[in-house]
Formats: sequence, C-alpha cells, structure tokens
Amino acid sequence: MTVNHGGTLGIDFFVAYIKLIMNSRRCSFEEAKTITLDLFFNRNENQFGKQTYNHFLLAFEKITENQ
Repeated sequence: MTVNHGGTLGIDFFVAYIKLIMNSRRCSFEEAKTITLDLFFNRNENQFGKQTYNHFLLAFEKITENQ
C-alpha cells in the first residue's frame, strides 16, 4: 500500500486496515498488529510520525474493546 507522508492517518483508517488484514489472512488481533507493524510501519514507529502511530494503537484498542 502506498501512503503519502502529507498527513496524519486516522483511527478509522487503521480500524479498516487491521480488519482487512484479519479477514484476508484469517489471523488474530495480535497477528494483525504484528503484520501491520512489519508491512505498514516497517518496524519503525516513526515511519509516519508519532500521531499516526498513536492512532494505530488507538484503533487496535478500539477493535479489541468491540469484540
């Protein structure tokens, strides 16, 4: 997935992204989190800025709470 560095990615973006990974790979929340860190962030929390990474963490919490 190509993402421009022009703005902060929101919580809803990451909710959709994580759910897509979970559905397409038929994996757990934790596996989806690891896959996202590997593929999206390249294991670098600062890849797209701290706020984007924090939105990723909040999205993961939101999904976990809704289950």
